[in-house]
Amino acid sequence: MSQKAVFIDRDGVINNDEGHYYIYKIKDFKLNEGIIEGLKLLQNAGYKLFVITNQGGIAKGEYTEDDVEMVHGHFLQLMFDNDIRITDIYYCPHHDSVEPCDCRKPQPGMIIQAIEEHQIDKSQSYLIGDSERDIEAGKAAGLKQCFLIDKNSSIIPVCQTIIKH
Repeated sequence: MSQKAVFIDRDGVINNDEGHYYIYKIKDFKLNEGIIEGLKLLQNAGYKLFVITNQGGIAKGEYTEDDVEMVHGHFLQLMFDNDIRITDIYYCPHHDSVEPCDCRKPQPGMIIQAIEEHQIDKSQSYLIGDSERDIEAGKAAGLKQCFLIDKNSSIIPVCQTIIKH
């Protein structure tokens, strides 16, 4: 049976990335206003929640996969503490300047992988991002609709729109 899902970009959507080129330390990882409430709305409406994030700083040698895993562990614990279950987190460790790949957004690789691994019905699924490359990836993966929000703003209005569909 296929599930409906929402794919969410990380930096600038889930967490505030103001003043940082890369977020790879727990001390720099601050949730954006409204993220807990927004994710609860989606979860309560039966959506599986996925994080889809480019982490090109790994390929550039700025930080390691272990750094990313630490930040994601911290994020998952924050969500768990608020009764939110993130189904999975996908990240692309590549960067175009180092090596091309099919997972770095705007390529749809991470979303397609999640759809296949978790039996997601893309015709009932959405993406929330803060850049054109997020939207391009969601469209290329065939999602029902993609929402572009302002960087570091609340996702609550978009979540309310999604659950009305």
